[in-house]
Amino acid sequence: MREYRSEAIRNIAVVGHGASGKTTLVDALAFVSGTSKRHGSIKDGSTLTDTSPEETERKYSISLGCAYAEWKDTKINLLDTPGFLDFQGDAIAGIAAADGALVAVGASTGVEAGTERMFREAIARKDPVLFVVSTIDREHADFDAAYQSIKDRLTTKVVPVEIPIGAGAGFKGVINLFTKRAHLFKPGTKAGEYEEVDIPASEQARFERYHQEMVEAVAATDDALLERFFGGEELPGELAMSAMKEAMKRQDIFPLLCCSSQLTWGVRTVLDFLVSLMPSAFEMEELHAFKGAEGERTVEIHPSEGAPFTALVFKTTAEPHVGDVSFFRTFSGTVAAGQDVYNATRDSAEKLMHLSIPLGRERVEVPRLYPGDIGCVAKLHNTHTNDTLSTKARPVRLPQIQFPDPIVTFAVKASLRPDEEKFQQGLHRLHDEDPTFQTHFNSETHETIVGGMGERHIEVGLARVARQFGVKGELAAPRIPYRETITSKGDGQGRHKKQSGGKGQFGDCWIRMRPGPRGSGYVFQDEIVGGAIPRAYIPAVDRGVAEAAARGVLAGYPMVDFVVECYDGSYHSVDSNEASFKMAGIQAFKTVAPKCRPALLEPLEMVEVTTPDAYLGDVMGDLSSRRGHILGTEPTDEGSFTRVRAIVPQGDMHLYATKLSSIAHGRAVFSQRFHGYEHMPAEAAAKIIETAAKARGEETAD
Repeated sequence: MREYRSEAIRNIAVVGHGASGKTTLVDALAFVSGTSKRHGSIKDGSTLTDTSPEETERKYSISLGCAYAEWKDTKINLLDTPGFLDFQGDAIAGIAAADGALVAVGASTGVEAGTERMFREAIARKDPVLFVVSTIDREHADFDAAYQSIKDRLTTKVVPVEIPIGAGAGFKGVINLFTKRAHLFKPGTKAGEYEEVDIPASEQARFERYHQEMVEAVAATDDALLERFFGGEELPGELAMSAMKEAMKRQDIFPLLCCSSQLTWGVRTVLDFLVSLMPSAFEMEELHAFKGAEGERTVEIHPSEGAPFTALVFKTTAEPHVGDVSFFRTFSGTVAAGQDVYNATRDSAEKLMHLSIPLGRERVEVPRLYPGDIGCVAKLHNTHTNDTLSTKARPVRLPQIQFPDPIVTFAVKASLRPDEEKFQQGLHRLHDEDPTFQTHFNSETHETIVGGMGERHIEVGLARVARQFGVKGELAAPRIPYRETITSKGDGQGRHKKQSGGKGQFGDCWIRMRPGPRGSGYVFQDEIVGGAIPRAYIPAVDRGVAEAAARGVLAGYPMVDFVVECYDGSYHSVDSNEASFKMAGIQAFKTVAPKCRPALLEPLEMVEVTTPDAYLGDVMGDLSSRRGHILGTEPTDEGSFTRVRAIVPQGDMHLYATKLSSIAHGRAVFSQRFHGYEHMPAEAAAKIIETAAKARGEETAD
């Protein structure tokens, strides 16, 4: 294929909710442009960018897919992002690699949770945004309703630049508000061919209304155009288009298109607008990168061919018989196949063999890439997602993609114990491919914990491990790290004496226990006077108490926030040693702790929920049902949203993300962080203690 320089490159992230038509749209854009030779479909699993077995089986996007379209001497890099929020990490990566977003909106559903989330991500990155109703041929399609939902839920700055003629089964054409011409489609056309005609009389009034709305919106973004508009002058199409492009860069206007991706009707016009309205890589603002592998000074990165090479790896995948494939966006300088580059993030050298551009599951090898282009390369030795590739002579580190933290966690283990090592390898490979899938070992509960953006995210991840590594996993709710403490004072003796012939064992200590401040842990105080216990043996008593406290007295959880005073004891000149006094410390704890009214402590989470006002009551009611304590509410800057702060027991937060999504239809978001430990109510504590007793009984029986 031909080489494209920065001015002729458009990087577009296609985003929206699941089933809004993104993948079919990307497939249609590539097919109509001639880049792809086949127009696939979701139904038969043949779309260009849904390539994994999990995607074809489930019929929705799971990972970021890359393709391109060549149109009017321009290369349009298309980043097909997942729509369901469980897989939003790849959608965020796609937006980070692009210079603008094409937001697909369902013609029969309007704006949904995934649409809202990714639109706001694009806005936060100050990217220009185009909207497209890409399923105008679907049953119950309603362009006007979809348009209104964008105005109500996303932005009042949206303005149609074309409108459909008919909808659903009656869809037959579009009206271009710039050219004032109608495009009529004939059944059987394969690549969106159309006949350009005058606007039908039946559509004239509707055209006039939308055209006036577009002209007013465009004129309002430029003082000179506004003066001409109020003077009654006609705004030339080219001038209006240029003004709209500049307004899009400032996010002052958001054009709305329409098409049928499945029929390919209207797709040519979408390609036209992507070339005309979206900025090239050359037009984007410079980036500020950290200079050097360790330095904190910043340097500006411009899309200049003469500058040193700089690129960010935004996605990593593993392919059978190939290994890891790294997808990267170039930001400055050119790069050639076989070139040596430097990974400043990991201080390692790499060679870019078989430099390629991605087209679905295929990779088209190219001799070089220019600033702003997207490429991929296989078998890099030590490069991962979010790494910066640059040159050894001028190493820099680009700003990393900020992936969201997991909101759902599970304990996981291999179904068969011999498979555990291979299973762990699979989990770590998943994290390399998807940073929002996280895994770690909890040394306290002795569980492997996996975290993700939703139950579906975790389930799909385990399905991929089973397919790629041949091992299955089992999920369970993570154990909660409860604590035990005491609520009153007590004292008593710990005595260890053992005589079995020869040298015996003897240790004797007296201790007092009292509650300590919350968060103080365990404090040991040496109050021995007169040599009742030799100084060398007192630390052993401390270790014995600490060891016993780690197993608690109620339910086997560590005891914390208490003070132990060792104030008396005795010893034997021959039989006493450190081991004997450690055992005495253990016995002393077991004797005294039950006298001090032990109680369970539970971990609490500080939870912050941002929800549409319409669901505020239901959200607060659900938090209360989880024994949550509402701290307060406050309106957000977005309007019609409220932020709720509450303290909720950690044990009642498992799968909260799923419940919240159900309550607020996916529109609410939340965060949580550890708050501390507090006493558990007696009724709830009794259940935990009973469960622990049953578990100990089963272990004894085994």
